[in-house]
Amino acid sequence: MIKRVATKAGTVDSNFKLQPYPRCVVLDIEGTTTPISFLTDVHFPYARDNVGRHLSATYNSAETQDDIKLLRSQVEDDLKQGVLGAVPIPSEDAGKEEVIASLVANVEAMIKADRKITALKQLQGHIWRTGFENNELEGVVFDDVPEALEKWHALGIKVYIYSSGSRLAQRLIFGNTNYGDLRKYLSGFFDTAVGYKRETRSYVEITESLGVDKPSDILFVTDVYQEATAAKAAGLEVVISIRSGNGPLPENHGFKTINSFLEI
Repeated sequence: MIKRVATKAGTVDSNFKLQPYPRCVVLDIEGTTTPISFLTDVHFPYARDNVGRHLSATYNSAETQDDIKLLRSQVEDDLKQGVLGAVPIPSEDAGKEEVIASLVANVEAMIKADRKITALKQLQGHIWRTGFENNELEGVVFDDVPEALEKWHALGIKVYIYSSGSRLAQRLIFGNTNYGDLRKYLSGFFDTAVGYKRETRSYVEITESLGVDKPSDILFVTDVYQEATAAKAAGLEVVISIRSGNGPLPENHGFKTINSFLEI
């Protein structure tokens, strides 16, 4: 006879102990919801190859002038720090073409160095928006992602994205995927405004933003060991995503791993 008792919503593990579902799930994008190959072979090259075109076409808009102001500030700091690839940006008096040429050179160097800085991510987001609007880009997610998002949504689990890419870039990817618009399953987006992904403080900020009772109410899913370690140090539950094309993990890393979101 099996005694029936009232239990919290959850799932049963292999030891027949109830495992409560997390209140919130926070997902990384690259190597977790989306193949690394899409970002490295399609997404990032599109932004790199269209910097000059975008700046020329939108140069006088308030949005692009704000992007340029942010880039100027970043480049000034980079020049003081001796950052490789940083070149001075002439004043506006020098003319549009010269300003754009210097901006392109700086942005290309930032992209090559894979820098996680707001000035770059904001501009990239605006370039990608044009690409999606012109149907030159389509977001890609793994096959199990839509089903898992729908399941969690039905269970009342709030799902968030945390990526180095801007929140605009995140919304574009999930709003225009190979499975349609998935934003209806997402409750919010975090980017480097809360901090860098390998810093524990960033996950403390996210925990405080989500208003959960304790950090362990949040499950963080990533493919990067250093991010997993930072999130664990903040008290979050963590699993590491194993996907085709992802980099190797340290031996004896100590984290639970999954090959599909449907395992969660």
